[in-house]
Amino acid sequence: MGTKGASGLKEATIGSRTGEVITRVKCPVLVVPEHAEYKGVKQIVFPTDFNCFYKSRILSTLSGIMALDQAKVNILHIGPEAVLSDQQHENKVVLEDFFENGPHEFHFLFERNIEAGLNAFSEDHQVDLIAMVARNVNFFQRLLFKPTVAKISFHTRIPFLVLHE
Repeated sequence: MGTKGASGLKEATIGSRTGEVITRVKCPVLVVPEHAEYKGVKQIVFPTDFNCFYKSRILSTLSGIMALDQAKVNILHIGPEAVLSDQQHENKVVLEDFFENGPHEFHFLFERNIEAGLNAFSEDHQVDLIAMVARNVNFFQRLLFKPTVAKISFHTRIPFLVLHE
């Protein structure tokens, strides 16, 4: 789905129609910003807090996207500290096991602001696609509709894949 962003709202990433599709349609949605340029997908970032168990359907969809261009998935944890709970560690192990035969890497950013951390990571690693799970609607609203960071560059150039459980 292509998006120009909300008309008249330069701080919004996507328009209301795209927002409705993301939040109401329970299938994967690829959102392509107006200024995105396709060069293949070599680097994917998958932000997670490791608090949820991802079903195989979500991971298989992500794996299928990876296979198209032999892309690498960068599993990114953004938070104020590196210590994981037992449950978070178990969920991380599930991801390690699932992606063991494909190019992947785990990254930890010690940043309180998730949007700023994702933006910095995307720029530093030349990310071609951001893959997110539509589990936390509040996170999507902050990230896509009303960003707290003045200018987040991925808003205008990096497509994102919204995965539903």
